[in-house]
Amino acid sequence: MFLPFFETLRKTGIPVSLREYLGFLEGLAAGLATYEVETFYYLARTAMVKDERHLDRFDRAFAEAFKGVEALTPEQVLEALDLPAEWLEKLLERTLTPEEKAQIEALGGFDKLMETLKKRLEEQKGRHQGGSKWIGTAGTSPFGAYGYNPEGVRIGQKESRHQRAVKVWDKREFRNLDDTVELGTRNIKVALKRLRRWARTGAAEELDLPGTIRATAEHGYLDVQTRPERHNAVKVLLFLDVGGSMDPHIRVVEELFSAARAEFKHLEYYYFHNCLYEGVWRDNHRRWDQQTPTWEVLRTYGPDYKAIFVGDASMSPYEIAHPGGANEHWNKEAGQVWLERARGQWPSNAWLNPLPERYWPHTQSVGMITRIFEGAMFPLTLDGIGRAMKALT
Repeated sequence: MFLPFFETLRKTGIPVSLREYLGFLEGLAAGLATYEVETFYYLARTAMVKDERHLDRFDRAFAEAFKGVEALTPEQVLEALDLPAEWLEKLLERTLTPEEKAQIEALGGFDKLMETLKKRLEEQKGRHQGGSKWIGTAGTSPFGAYGYNPEGVRIGQKESRHQRAVKVWDKREFRNLDDTVELGTRNIKVALKRLRRWARTGAAEELDLPGTIRATAEHGYLDVQTRPERHNAVKVLLFLDVGGSMDPHIRVVEELFSAARAEFKHLEYYYFHNCLYEGVWRDNHRRWDQQTPTWEVLRTYGPDYKAIFVGDASMSPYEIAHPGGANEHWNKEAGQVWLERARGQWPSNAWLNPLPERYWPHTQSVGMITRIFEGAMFPLTLDGIGRAMKALT
């Protein structure tokens, strides 16, 4: 009976498997979401969504699969009503006050209300507006939207107006999470988790449960075993563009930096301005008197590091292609030369751009950097970071 919902999830792009769908049905059969629409929503989401990036898609699919009858034929609505009618009845028994129940009785009780709704659906052949009988809008019928009835079923209305509906058929109040939103530290951590390589390092401080069981069985007494904790062994070298056109992007870059420091145990970072040249720095307040030669960085960090450049790539083309083109100092070698050296030293590399992707074709320097990185430029969004991490693995 929920197969259309499953098909809608797949059509929306959520990679839900048949096993997960069957697990969802088992949860329903076990009574985990009996008579409560919100509980049903969370059970379905828990069983069939594996990645937080798909939560917004799930919400849209859920809305499409269970939306109001204004988008359905009367036959489809009747079929849908057969499923949750018991839910509605039980929910009303639990939540309505005696006075509210008495009001429903004025029409003949909940059963009469739902029976009348089904009958109207069978009789009605098209959209109706106004009036006091048919399912429609701007009338006094007990069924529909944007009208008034002291004891009705609201169908196809965004929100309550008179607070008199005994049941809202298609109300949906769930928070969205979209993989194209401009981030947030917690969400960035989720995207960065794609770049993982686990290794056990440090002192033996974590309980080794399988080892403890095995040693206890062998020795005949409780023999507690420990082991080093697992850490993400990936090594990341972060180059951050600062100043000028990057000022509007400070917040999102700070969030990325914070998330990266929390996610990667082996993280090194340096600042640059616009393009990579002969010097980089760690402290922006001492950028002129405490620079680190880029050659030293190239010699210090081996090719096992993942190099991630973060910048809007918006600058004069001369800053990339010509000696002396830097806007703050005289550079003996072109920025492109240094970028190519960096890519040669760290073959696993990518460029994250906080500038919205729709603006890239209109900026010549963005195209130049994209070509230097052989297409490995990604937008600084959840989806973009996810794709960048996948390219770096």
